[in-house]
Amino acid sequence: MNHSIDTVAVIGAGTMGAGIAGVCAAAGCDVLLYDLDVERVQAAIGRLCAGRNPAISEQQAARISACAVDGDLEKIAAADWICEVIIEDLGAKRELFQKLEALRKDGSIITSNTSGIPLRDMCQGMPERFRRDVAVTHFFNPVHIMRLLELVTGEDTSDDVKAALVEFLGGRLGKGVVYAKDTVNFIGNRIGCFWMLTGLHMGRDARADGVSMELVDALMSKPCGLPPTGLYGLVDLIGLDVIDFVGKNLAANLPDGDLGKPYASFPAEVQALFDAGQLGRKTGGGFYKVSKNPDGSKTKESYDLDAGAWRLAQAVELSAEHADYTTLLFADDAAGRFAWNLMGTTLCYAADLVPEIADDIVNIDRAMRWGFNWAQGPFEMLDGLAAAKVIARLEAEGKPLPKMLAVLRDSGNASFYRSTADGDEYLGSDGRYHAMPAE
Repeated sequence: MNHSIDTVAVIGAGTMGAGIAGVCAAAGCDVLLYDLDVERVQAAIGRLCAGRNPAISEQQAARISACAVDGDLEKIAAADWICEVIIEDLGAKRELFQKLEALRKDGSIITSNTSGIPLRDMCQGMPERFRRDVAVTHFFNPVHIMRLLELVTGEDTSDDVKAALVEFLGGRLGKGVVYAKDTVNFIGNRIGCFWMLTGLHMGRDARADGVSMELVDALMSKPCGLPPTGLYGLVDLIGLDVIDFVGKNLAANLPDGDLGKPYASFPAEVQALFDAGQLGRKTGGGFYKVSKNPDGSKTKESYDLDAGAWRLAQAVELSAEHADYTTLLFADDAAGRFAWNLMGTTLCYAADLVPEIADDIVNIDRAMRWGFNWAQGPFEMLDGLAAAKVIARLEAEGKPLPKMLAVLRDSGNASFYRSTADGDEYLGSDGRYHAMPAE
């Protein structure tokens, strides 16, 4: 069946939905953008064109038609692709899908932008036509900037639908498509949120070992090829309320025995911040706050989690040994212990999730680079550390080897990636090297 995509309907005009509508309009598509009322949609379209660096031009915005769910839903019969971007509630999504299924045309594709609800749950009890044409297309925010697009297909999703989505999302929209499994939080958020939540817990032991919050952020940024916010700064940017929502979803849906399950809720001192409404930048402060002084200068303060009070933020200077993860994770001091505990554990967590969350290491590495702005993905970092050193340390500590590290060891190879005369290759879960797929 022909699944060419030229007309798009987006249901939900919040930040994410409007962003998806914007990139589709910028790519030359005609877009129907829906919300509860037309005025709300018009305001969302206006925001896309506002500011010094607007997401789209006014000419591109003219391709977006403002529609109300309770009056214009029949117009989706013109759409080649319908993307649902409403609240993260299974009942609400299923109710919407039933309405859309009755109105959409044959050959149209329907997807959800969910970040945490399993596709199989949304499909339960739905007709064969729906199950054949449905998938998850998980964009990252801001949509016009972030490259990552996680594509999740169901057991009944047709190959034609998958191919059409890849061609449109990767080709016309220019997204970096990774293939995720229908598991909780897919790839990027599964690993990225593990890193954040685990880090909040490990921060307590780090502080007791003399590693301040500022030092944690300095170590968990440039030295590891991570964004300059570090750990606490990133949580401030996202907001503790969002992290709390993600944590509850993980707690409810992670499989028993998963390494992340004990860390899904906040440690007591972070829970106290959440309970007090001290959520991050959106509330004027979280772990950090910046105040403007009368002379125009700014003062940055850090919240002392142990004392429960604000103090001036401390400047941090890193030694040469701490400036690069390849030496930092093996440093025999408090900074090295913390980096190994958090970053090393995160890399091992990722190495134990193939083929659970993705069929290969390439999709995981690309998800973390494109969605979380890591300079290198987990397996690229393991190669940088020399996987044999990581294996030796885990064995010396009496810890079990993650699946892909065991595959690497048993295959007799030294790295997850290699270059040959025929091109670059990656190590598969079968212990053999395979040609790198195109980006």
